[in-house]
This record gives sequence, structure tokens and C-alpha cells, in this order.
Amino acid sequence: MTLAEFWFVLLAYLFAGYFFLEGFDFGVGALLPVLGRDDTDRRVLINTIGPFWDANETWVIVAGASMFAAFPYWYATLFSGFYLALLVLLAALILRGVAFEYRGKVDDVRWRRRWDLCIVLGSVLPAVLWGVAFANIVRGVPIDADGNFTGTLLTLLNPYGLLGGLTTLALFVTYGAVYIALKTVGPVRGQARLLAGRVGVVTAALAVAFLLWTTLSYGDAWSGLLSVLTAAAFVAGLAANRGEREGWAFALTGTSIVLAVASLFVALYPDVLPSTTDAAFSLTIENASSTPRTLAVMSWVPC
Repeated sequence: MTLAEFWFVLLAYLFAGYFFLEGFDFGVGALLPVLGRDDTDRRVLINTIGPFWDANETWVIVAGASMFAAFPYWYATLFSGFYLALLVLLAALILRGVAFEYRGKVDDVRWRRRWDLCIVLGSVLPAVLWGVAFANIVRGVPIDADGNFTGTLLTLLNPYGLLGGLTTLALFVTYGAVYIALKTVGPVRGQARLLAGRVGVVTAALAVAFLLWTTLSYGDAWSGLLSVLTAAAFVAGLAANRGEREGWAFALTGTSIVLAVASLFVALYPDVLPSTTDAAFSLTIENASSTPRTLAVMSWVPC
């Protein structure tokens, strides 16, 4: 294994860990108006993720820093080409974090409702945009010979990218519902378990379509095997949820997320960002990695 390959695997690990930990956070936030029928219920839902949500977000910070350090050309092309989408994603995450902190500052119903809406938007938008982003990374985007992104925001909103966004949203909502059932008691627990089963059926259909499309168009036998394992873990999680075994349901659903991320990175390898303009312009783990000169220059960049 080369150093570049090591960093590629490490990035896969960091993003898998991020989605494993942050996925149920997004799901809980998206379900706030569905399962939180009054302020007490909404407070219960927020309390389930209160100790974790901010720590979980550090994974994506480390992933972004690692990409910058190990694959500066991938980082530059990706962040410039996906600039608007990433800006919306970042704004949503900031809004969500502020909402968690400010929701309880004023004892007013309308005040809390406004911040609750911010939590919902700050959970749904990232859940969709992460799926769109990773789908386009695997599919490829228009890149010229100099490594410049030549498309627009609408370029990212292709059918495959949108299917990826819907899949991640549905997956995180299911994951969040399973987590709520695990962490609560009483009526909320029963409603969350029922909702996880119903949304899980839709999620399974979307996931199968997305992973099948990925394997047939961009993957290989290994990514196909991981896709099958992803589907098996998710179905097993739904079965555990139906049997009221919330711990197993949470673990298996989380495992399916990790396996899905692994399948996407395996399908991507050895590229890190394929070019739809010309395959020769694609960024690979070798030509996107740092050179000694790049590392020397980067060492002078102030933190």
C-alpha cells in the first residue's frame, strides 16, 4: 500500500465514522415536527442527541483537513466546483448548531418554533446535500486539463445525484427513528419504532436502486459485494426493529451506512474525482496527492 492509498483508506474511514455518528443526529432533527407533537416531546427528542451532536461533527472537520493535507488537488477542485452546495451545507450546519443553543434561551412558544424550524432545515439539507455530493464524486464531474471544474450547480443536480440525496435523507431518517426508539420510553418510543419500519421500506427501495446503479455504472465486483452486504445489514436492522430489539436495529442500520460508504469509495478507486469531459483529466489518488513541493508550501499556511 502506498502512502496515497493509505490516506484514501483513512478518508473513507473518517467519512464512514462521520455518517455513522452524525446520521442519526440528522434523522432526529428531521423528525422533530413528526414525532414531536408538543414542546415536551420535542425537548425529549433534542435531549437524545444533546450530548453528542457537536462532538460528532468533528469527524467531518478532520476529514476535510486530511483531504487538504493528503490530496490538495482533489480538495481544490472539489471545494471550488461544489462551492455553492458546500456553502449551503455549511450554513445549514451553522444554523442547526445555533438553534440547539438558542432554542431554550427564551420562554416563548413562537421563539422555540422558529428555532425548531432551523433544526429541521439544518438536518434535512445536509442529509440531502451529502448524498448529492458523494453521488457526483463517484459519477464524475466536468473537469478540464488543468483540473478546473467547468460545470455549474445544476450539473450536480443530475438524476443519479438526486437519487443519492434522497437515499441518504431516507436512510438518516430511518436511522434517527431507530435511535429515538432506542433512547426513549413510552408513546414516543412506539411511534418511532413504527415510523422506522414504514420509512425503512421506502429507504430500502431507494438504496437498492442507488447501489445497483452505482455497481452497474461505476463499480466492480468488490463494490457490488459491499452493496449486497449493505442491503443485508439494513434489512436485518428493519427486522430487529420490528422485533423491538432497538439495540440490534441501531447497530445493524449503522453498519449498513458504513458499508454503503465503503462501497462508494471502492467504486471510486483509483480515482478520487473522475472527469466526465475526458477520462485523462480525472484526478486519481496519485496525481491528486501532495508532492514534496506542495507539502513545503502548505507547511507555511497559517492555521
